[in-house]
Amino acid sequence: MSTPTLDTDVVVVGAGPVGLTLANLLGVRGHRAVVLEARHELIDYPRGVGLDDEAIRTLATAGLWERVRPYTVPHHVVRLVNGTGQVLATNDPRTQEFGYPRKHGFIQPLVDKELAAGLGRFPGQALRFGHRVTGLEDRGDHVAVTAERLDADGAVLETVTVTGRYAVGCEGGSSFTRKWMGVEFEGKSPSTRWVVVDVANDPIGTPSVYLGADPRRPYVSIGLPQGVRRWEFMLHDDEPTDLVDDRNFMNGLLKRHVPDPEALEIINQRTFTHHGRVAADFRKGRVFLAGDAAHLMPVWLGQGWNSGIRDATNLAWKLTAVLNGDAGDALLDTYTTERRKHASDMIDVNMTAGTVMKMRPLGGWLRDRAATALNLVPTWKAYFSELRFKPMPRYAAGVVVDQVTLRPGTAQATFKGGKLFPFVDSPGSASPVGLQFIQPRVTTCDVEDVLLDEVTGDWWTLASWGGDPTAHLTPADLEFVRRHRIKLVSFVPETQREWAQKRFAGSPAPVTVVGDPSGALKDWFDVRACGTVVLRPDRFVAVACLSQQTSQALAALRRAGALANGVPA
Repeated sequence: MSTPTLDTDVVVVGAGPVGLTLANLLGVRGHRAVVLEARHELIDYPRGVGLDDEAIRTLATAGLWERVRPYTVPHHVVRLVNGTGQVLATNDPRTQEFGYPRKHGFIQPLVDKELAAGLGRFPGQALRFGHRVTGLEDRGDHVAVTAERLDADGAVLETVTVTGRYAVGCEGGSSFTRKWMGVEFEGKSPSTRWVVVDVANDPIGTPSVYLGADPRRPYVSIGLPQGVRRWEFMLHDDEPTDLVDDRNFMNGLLKRHVPDPEALEIINQRTFTHHGRVAADFRKGRVFLAGDAAHLMPVWLGQGWNSGIRDATNLAWKLTAVLNGDAGDALLDTYTTERRKHASDMIDVNMTAGTVMKMRPLGGWLRDRAATALNLVPTWKAYFSELRFKPMPRYAAGVVVDQVTLRPGTAQATFKGGKLFPFVDSPGSASPVGLQFIQPRVTTCDVEDVLLDEVTGDWWTLASWGGDPTAHLTPADLEFVRRHRIKLVSFVPETQREWAQKRFAGSPAPVTVVGDPSGALKDWFDVRACGTVVLRPDRFVAVACLSQQTSQALAALRRAGALANGVPA
C-alpha cells in the first residue's frame, strides 16, 4: 500500500501555550505542524502567572526566550502569611542550576502571542483559527482530524480534514481528544470557587507574591510585570457566583488591601474552581494528550502552565526521533511512562498546599504554631525557602539506563558502593540518571561565557569529564554516534581547555572542548560517581557511567529503544 500524501507531520489541537510550544519545538527540528484552534484569536485575559527555569530552558531551545523575556520578572518571591500578616514561610530559591532564576512572574497573553508569532519562522507550520475539531480517526499509518471552519459568529462555513502522522490534543480540560481516546480523567474537583481580579497601575507597588492563609477568607496577592496586580479571593459556600458582578461586593473584598478600591482600574475579573485530575493514559495509537488535556492542577505553586511545557518538551523530541527514523514507535510509549507520574506528584503537592491555605480557625492556629517552630530549624526553613518540596522530574523508567547495572529502561534513584564504585560508601548515594542536567556558563574556543545549551545544541550529547569522549568507543560506536548526530563533548577545567583542544584535535570523531570556569561541572561530576554522561535532547541524563563503560552504556541505550532504528544492538 502506498503512503498517503499528508498535510503535515503532527496535527496539534488547541493553540494554548502547550500546543504552540510543541509546534515551535517541532519546527526548530525540521518538522511540520498544523495547529487547529476553535477560537478566532488567542485568549486575551491573564491566566498563568508563574514561569519556572525548566520552562524557560525549553523556550530558549525553541528560540523564543529573548522574545518572551520582556514580559517576565525574575526571582518571584512567595510569602505565606496568616490572617494577621505574620510570615509563616518564605519561598525564595536563588539557585540557577538550569541557567535561569528558578521563578518568574509573567503575563501569559503576551507570552502566548510570542509563541504564536514564532510559528511564522517555519514555512511548514500553520496556525488555523476558527477550526473546531469534531472528529478524529487513527488510520494505522496516519491520523485524520476533522474540523468545522467557523465564521466570526460561530456559524459553520465548511468541514475540513487535516491529515498527519500523529495528533496531539492540547485543548484544555474539556478536551475533545481525551474524550475520543476514552481514557479516565482521575482525581478530584473541589467545589471551592475563587474570584480572580487583575488591575492596572498596581495600587500597592510591592513586588512578588503573598499567599494569604486567612481563616476568614483566604486570598492571593501577586505583583506582575507591566504594573499589573492580581488578587484571588476564595468565595464562601453561601455566596452565589454572580455576586462577583456587584462592584460593591468586590470593593468589600479589596478594601483590606488598598486605600480606595473604587478607584481601581479592573482589567480582568473571572471566577474559577480548582481541579486536581490526571488522564489514565497520555497515548492511544497515534494520538496523544498534553497540558490541561492530560492533567489539571490547582494554581498554588504556579505549575499548570509549566507542567504543560514539560509535556511538550518531552513529547517533541520523541516525535522528532520517530519522524526522523532514528527510533521506533515504542519510544512514544515512554511519554506516558515519564510524564504521567510527575504530573500526578505535582497535583498532589498542589492539593496539599491548597489545604494549608484554607484551614479554618483552629487548624490555622495549629498551622501557625507549627510554622513558627519549623522556621527555627535551618533545614526545615530551607525546605520551603529553596522550593525543595517541589517535585522535580525524575524519570525512573523510560529512556534511561541504570547507573550500576546498565540495565535499559529503568534507573534506581540511589545505589550502594561496590566493585565498580569502591569510593561510594553511602547506601543512599544519589544517581543523576533520570534527572535534568545542570546548565552553567561555559567557554569554548569559539565563544565565551555562554550557557551550556548554546554549545551542546538541542539533540543528543555524549560528554566526558576531563578526557576524550572517544577514548572508550569502538569503531561501531563511532558510526552509531555519527549516524544519530550525537555531539561529543569534553568538559574540562578552564585552565585545561587549550591543552584539551590540541590533544583531542586528532580524535577519530570531532570533539567539542568545553571549559568550566565556574567549577560547576567539576562539582557535579565530583559527587555523582561517573565520568561520562549521555544527555537526551530534553537535557535529562539518560546514561551516567564510568568512562570505560561508555560502549556498554551506549548499547544499553539502544536496547532502551531511544536510538535503535537501523542500528544493530
